[in-house]
Amino acid sequence: MIPVSSTTITVPRSREVPRHIAIIMDGNGRWATQRRLPRVAGHARGVEAVRATVEACARRGVEFLTLFAFSSENWRRPADEVSLLMRLFVSALEREVAQLRANGIRLRVVGDLSAFEPGLRKLITQAEARTAANRRLTLTIAANYGGRWDILQAVQSMLRAQPELAGDPDRIGEQALSPHLALAYAPEPDLFVRTGGEQRISNFLLWQLAYTELYFTDTFWPDFDAAALDRAIESFRRRERRFGRTSEQVSAAEAG
Repeated sequence: MIPVSSTTITVPRSREVPRHIAIIMDGNGRWATQRRLPRVAGHARGVEAVRATVEACARRGVEFLTLFAFSSENWRRPADEVSLLMRLFVSALEREVAQLRANGIRLRVVGDLSAFEPGLRKLITQAEARTAANRRLTLTIAANYGGRWDILQAVQSMLRAQPELAGDPDRIGEQALSPHLALAYAPEPDLFVRTGGEQRISNFLLWQLAYTELYFTDTFWPDFDAAALDRAIESFRRRERRFGRTSEQVSAAEAG
């Protein structure tokens, strides 16, 4: 596990390529509707976009990629669509893990996995174990995940580990809580991407996105490819990341 750092406490090193990219993969259903196809076709095509994006990130030197696959609110969707998404998740795990392992990509799945069928949970555990030694890129799939759930479970986990903090809340700080967050093994995202035209965070990584650069694109997720990723990274390169500092301080730090 890498040391946990917070962008509200320390200033990360300036980078041309984001170390960590987080993506909300939106627009599968609308992509299919525009083509008079069933929504299943959009979700199936979205899996192909995941594969292409993982490969593109690995080639560009991105170290962490986090994809919002299924939110805690997505259970509100029609039952047949939820069932389809679960089947796609299972088939992707069964089909892709060998390739991830061969390409040096580590898989992690975060979220409240207790809601999933035992068979799916077993596949997740096996996939994580098979790729645990890989270091080229860490691919995190957020499934049945919500940012508020993450903060709440982190508080609960912290208090289970250090029950004495309940009686002395002044001792609770970021350093105490951060190791219990679902993505404690990863640096906070440098770049957040949302496809599909919506401009919301939608309960995704609420704690971790405090100083992340936000990028929204009208491109539906099934059409998101290496060129679209490069446009997002180019937008990131043009940003001045101040982290509370002035522009003059940023320039001096970069010159030094």
